[in-house]
Amino acid sequence: MGKRIAVVISQGQSQNPKKRQLEEDLVTKLMFEAGLDVTVIPHLYDLKPDGTGILALRGIKGDFVICSWLYDRAARWILDRAGVEGHEGTSLLESSADEDEEFEEELGEDDKDRVIESRDLPARKIYCLDLRSHDSVRPYVDEIQRIAKEATVSTVDLMGWIQGSPTENQLQQYLNEPATESGVQTEQAQTPGSPDQNESQVVRVEEQSGRRWYPVIDYSRCTNCMECIDFCLFGVYGVDKVDTILVEQPDNCRKGCPACSRVCPENAIIFPQHKTPAIAGAADLAASLKIDLSKLFGAPEEGKSAVDMAVLERDEQLQLAGRDVVGDSVGLAKNAEGDAAQPKDKLDNLLDELDSFDL
Repeated sequence: MGKRIAVVISQGQSQNPKKRQLEEDLVTKLMFEAGLDVTVIPHLYDLKPDGTGILALRGIKGDFVICSWLYDRAARWILDRAGVEGHEGTSLLESSADEDEEFEEELGEDDKDRVIESRDLPARKIYCLDLRSHDSVRPYVDEIQRIAKEATVSTVDLMGWIQGSPTENQLQQYLNEPATESGVQTEQAQTPGSPDQNESQVVRVEEQSGRRWYPVIDYSRCTNCMECIDFCLFGVYGVDKVDTILVEQPDNCRKGCPACSRVCPENAIIFPQHKTPAIAGAADLAASLKIDLSKLFGAPEEGKSAVDMAVLERDEQLQLAGRDVVGDSVGLAKNAEGDAAQPKDKLDNLLDELDSFDL
């Protein structure tokens, strides 16, 4: 099999005819590009954890390009959460967030340990393209062609979707059945006069799933400070075997509530469908503490800070869930700092004495 690269088209959530037309025009153009295999999936953010769409994405073993109606940063970390890992591929395509120049700041060097530094990522690149950046397909095709020239990867066929040794029932479900509630349809296009290795394949993954709402963690920014797990009172967050923060119960998240993202000191928590770019994953919009965060996150009332808003949002969700409000008395770092300022008790003095010993 010749060297090829996979291109994934993530469809928009709505049936907006302009969006659908852009998606289909892009698929049509890519079908006749040599060395590309195209997969069309439902909206990336809404995919079921054990659904056909995630199986398809996990089956891609090398470099690939994903085009979605999401900020590049949001798409990358949604994939990461689904177990589709890799290094960030650099795109030359202008992002839809590039126009927000007043907020652009490069992340400076610091002495903080980021979670990503302790992770062993596969030796491949994932390129994320935002379909909101341009109204025509030409810029996307040109950028995919450029990326494909750099790629040196062999794609895997549909058998690679199922890890290990697939059973007959698995093959029937994911390869042979017509697309119903969850299935796969395959189209092929042969470029006239071209050899077989230039044959393009388009795989359409169909999966019935509703719109979802859950946080996604950007581990290139996350310092594992645990402020999100302290602040959230709905059991969304947990830790893995090495005590790294993760989104453990995504469907526990309260729809429309982005409160935990507002209290994250590193802007590492993304809600991809939020209307505010900084929360939805726009690159570097909150990279600098010089920015007025209350304005950046869209304060609804004059003088409200991002933390004030988070507390109000959390209390609102607690009330809707029939629970008591807690205000700023739970889960905020400033409360821990306030406790530290209190006079030391006997236990504090004992701990200080233990620390003084050279053990």
